[in-house]
Amino acid sequence: MEKINWKKHLKVSATVVVLVAGATVVWASGGGHGETVHNAWKDIDTWKVLNFVLLVLGCFFIAKKPVAQFFSSRTKGIEEELTDLEQKKADAEKKLAEYEARFRNLEQESEMIVEDYIKQGEDAKKRILEEAEAQAEKLEGLAKRNIEQEFKAAKAALQQEVVDRAMEQAEALIKKSITTQDQNRLVDEYLKKVEA
Repeated sequence: MEKINWKKHLKVSATVVVLVAGATVVWASGGGHGETVHNAWKDIDTWKVLNFVLLVLGCFFIAKKPVAQFFSSRTKGIEEELTDLEQKKADAEKKLAEYEARFRNLEQESEMIVEDYIKQGEDAKKRILEEAEAQAEKLEGLAKRNIEQEFKAAKAALQQEVVDRAMEQAEALIKKSITTQDQNRLVDEYLKKVEA
């Protein structure tokens, strides 16, 4: 908005005041209260009218340019304001159209987002299940190997126990059945093997 020109407004205001004062003087001098009005034109009235006409013409020529400039600048300001408001209106309508388009596409976008999340969830579920199956297979293989090792260890321990008991029983049986003569004969055979 443009700055107010106080000088211009002062000139226009002074001109209006002078015009109103001149009109008042002319109206007031037009006759007294209660006097009868004569049809004859008086010299004083002629000079008053001429003074008023000159005053009006002078005011017109003095105030013509500032008043014209005032109204043209005011018109120009209003035109600029209208142009600015039309531009703002066009921008607002453009934004409104964009928002309406977005709003119309909002449902489709939300459906696409939901579908995307569902797909990601299914992919994650599939990947987790595959990883779990792979882990289960590893654990199953490890468990089988552990069971086999435990079974072998238990079998070896059982065999060792069977051998130990068989040895104990054979030793006990040999101790019962061996005589002193058998012992001497075994010692002699052993010594012959050592000497040879």
